[in-house]
Amino acid sequence: MTDRKRTALVTGATSGIGKAITVALAGAGFEVIALGRSVSALEKMQAIDGVRPLALDLTDREALAAALDNEDIDVLINNAGVIPPVVPFDQMDQSDIDAVFEVNLSAAIALTRLVVPGMMARKCGHLFFTGSTAGQASFPNMAVYGASKAAISGFAAALRCDLSGAHVRVTEIVAGRVETNLYKDVLNDSTRADMYSAFDALQPDDVASMVLTVLNMPAHVDVTRFDILPTAQFVGGGGFARKEN
Repeated sequence: MTDRKRTALVTGATSGIGKAITVALAGAGFEVIALGRSVSALEKMQAIDGVRPLALDLTDREALAAALDNEDIDVLINNAGVIPPVVPFDQMDQSDIDAVFEVNLSAAIALTRLVVPGMMARKCGHLFFTGSTAGQASFPNMAVYGASKAAISGFAAALRCDLSGAHVRVTEIVAGRVETNLYKDVLNDSTRADMYSAFDALQPDDVASMVLTVLNMPAHVDVTRFDILPTAQFVGGGGFARKEN
């Protein structure tokens, strides 16, 4: 039996949910490989005990495989994601559509393929996929983003079937409205401020806390999916109850 420190890999680790999960895992005793594209943000994370930054474009398959060649990953958090401009489908650029599926779906599948054989060989591991309520219900101007999240949900469910008996757990994170910078490039400051003023949104730390809770379940328990929404968000839809003054 080895005393090897457990290793987690978190994608999209430089901000929002990914950063919160990275910090939480490091605090729980994991060695965390924090993968992201922002070199400056990753340099700041070097100060966090237990965090090992990895500056890499997730879509660079060869570089990713080389970087993980000698790594035994015990927990994989497929969190990296992009959101296209929030416009009707007919107004979208094809390049934006392609980017959404490349990052939100294809890259996550490719990375999972790299780490799954090792988990199966060790008969231990946990795979997380950051989904969204947009993949479970319909929202206007979110057709492509919602499709990418619905696809990752379907992949996670089918993967769980393929890994049955391999002692590798699979969990989908279905988050409602979280206060992050995800919308920073697609909504102006005023729109984003209005979006968060009407209700108490989730914070990234809320999601990170749930991830730790799921990880700490006994090995024979697999939380296949958890939905985590603001209390004011209508379950299964995009409506919100406005805060009382």
